[in-house]
Amino acid sequence: MQDPPQDPPEDSKLTRTKQRWAKDGRGLVGQVSDPARSRLPPGQHLVKDWPVLDLGEQPEIDPRTWTLRVTGLVAHPIVWDWAAFQNAPQTDEVSDIHCVTTWSRYDNSFRGVSTRHLLDVVAPETTARFVMLYASDGYTTNLAIEDFAAPGALLAHAWEELPLTREHGGPVRLILPHLYLWKSAKWLRAIEFMAEDEAGFWEDRGYHNRGDPWREERYG
Repeated sequence: MQDPPQDPPEDSKLTRTKQRWAKDGRGLVGQVSDPARSRLPPGQHLVKDWPVLDLGEQPEIDPRTWTLRVTGLVAHPIVWDWAAFQNAPQTDEVSDIHCVTTWSRYDNSFRGVSTRHLLDVVAPETTARFVMLYASDGYTTNLAIEDFAAPGALLAHAWEELPLTREHGGPVRLILPHLYLWKSAKWLRAIEFMAEDEAGFWEDRGYHNRGDPWREERYG
């Protein structure tokens, strides 16, 4: 079961600007902090709104036609439609989120399907060590399977008890509270389990391969 190819988004003015930020080390303060002692990662500032950042396209996706395809090194590949996704066990999480552009927002209430449940369903093979996420705008980002399975990680469809809006990645996006938000792909459409790591969109353009906010892993 192969996912249909999707062309990556063309480099926009914003993409070129953020590549320059990576080259120049914009926002770096050269600090490492302990998340058990410091809720706010180094170099971050708090916001009350939720800023919108994307690659210049916000795909409009009808939940009635949305699907999530999970392929690669798994025992049970799946294609979930909206009904199957909603029928999976639902989890509520309250999480802080941190963007590489230096803003953080505390206490976000998300609802969705935990990544750990998805792992139980598809049963990754022992050789599966990495995950690639595919978005409907052509965006990609890569993760170690341990990060994908981290506590609090959700395939989220609701924020603050309302459906996740289009500009924030609805109908479904990943939420990984322990990594910078670029790792939490919006408009999620496919997940591939892999034996070898591959760079995603921003990782191929100068961003750090992992993106731990407390270690200030902004750029590679």
